[in-house]
Amino acid sequence: MNPFTLEGKTILITGASSGIGKKIAMLTSQMGANVIITARNEYKLKETLAEMMGEGNSYILADLSKQEEIDYLVERLPKLDGIVHCAGVGSRQLCKHITREEIDRVLGTNFIAPVMLQTSILTKKKLNKGASIVFIASHGANSPAIANAVYSASKGAIISYSNCLALEVASRGIRVNCISPAMVWTDLVVKDGIDEETLHQDEQHYPLGRYGRPDDIAPLAVYLLSDGSQWMTTTNVKINGGG
Repeated sequence: MNPFTLEGKTILITGASSGIGKKIAMLTSQMGANVIITARNEYKLKETLAEMMGEGNSYILADLSKQEEIDYLVERLPKLDGIVHCAGVGSRQLCKHITREEIDRVLGTNFIAPVMLQTSILTKKKLNKGASIVFIASHGANSPAIANAVYSASKGAIISYSNCLALEVASRGIRVNCISPAMVWTDLVVKDGIDEETLHQDEQHYPLGRYGRPDDIAPLAVYLLSDGSQWMTTTNVKINGGG
């Protein structure tokens, strides 16, 4: 018996149109899950779906910053055995330049959206007993960096929320864990306002000599979704190349 298989499980993955979310979607399908992916970009969702394995996968287009689209998504979901909350945005803003608009933008996507989605899923009783909920947080929540305050705060908030959620759903055997990657080569990093030469210089300071890749994160998500982690909850797993 393979404790890491996802055969027979139905998994929802948000932010699956690119980066870490896309790789998690691809790997969970390879591990036998029926995967439902969601994001705002239909063209990219279709690209992700085309690269996934199996016949039971599907996508639902939704903008999770809008409550009506959260409701639309949840109404169309079957009972779930797992969720990966991966949708997110970055932010590079010095503290002296932070605006209310930037706070609303970043916390709206990185904190409010997953919390309200999770609320709707719980209210509509869309989670099976023994399900696994995974939040993609960030090493930045506990590792301060210049111009990273709003982003770090949003990820710290989701970690704190996940710990409380875990206690509330534990009686049904539902697990809640976070993954906190350090720097990972995704569009979020490349478009973050730092030139690539500086990023390549910085990654040499990591003990393993490089930033992460989405492929480095996806297997950890699969583990947390699988029965191999059935005694893990309220855990924040740091994956950072030693950095």
